[in-house]
Amino acid sequence: MEPLGAEVWVLDAALEQIVLVRHPWRGMVPPGGEVEPGECPRDGAARELAEETGLRPRLLGRPAAVAVRSFGPGLPVTLSLPYAAIGDPEQPLIAEDGQPAAWMRLDQGWDSCFPDDVLRIRQYVKLRRSGSSAW
Repeated sequence: MEPLGAEVWVLDAALEQIVLVRHPWRGMVPPGGEVEPGECPRDGAARELAEETGLRPRLLGRPAAVAVRSFGPGLPVTLSLPYAAIGDPEQPLIAEDGQPAAWMRLDQGWDSCFPDDVLRIRQYVKLRRSGSSAW
C-alpha cells in the first residue's frame, strides 16, 4: 500500500515518558514519516527518528501497532506502522528546523491531531509492563 508511513514511540526505560515532535499542523506527534521506495518500514522509522531527533536507539521487535489514516486534508490514506524503542532522556535531542522535539510524560495528554494515539501508546505501555507478548 502506498504511501506507507512509519514512526517510532521512543520510551524511557521506566515507560513513563515518550519523545514527541511538534509538527507544524499535526501538533505533538511521535517522530516518523513516509517510507521511501525500496526501504523497509523498520528502516524508514529508524531513519525518520534520526532525522527528526538525532536519536538512534534499537527498535524493539515487531511494530507496536498499526493505523490507517490520512496525515492531512487532501492527503491520501496511509498505512502507518509505529515501532517502539527505549531511549535515554539524558541524551540530547537534535530536532529538525521548525519541529522541536521533547520528552513528554505519558500520564499527561498532549495536543495532537490524532488524539487516539495517546490511548494507543498508553495501552501499548500497559501491555509492555505486564510482560504480555500480545504486542
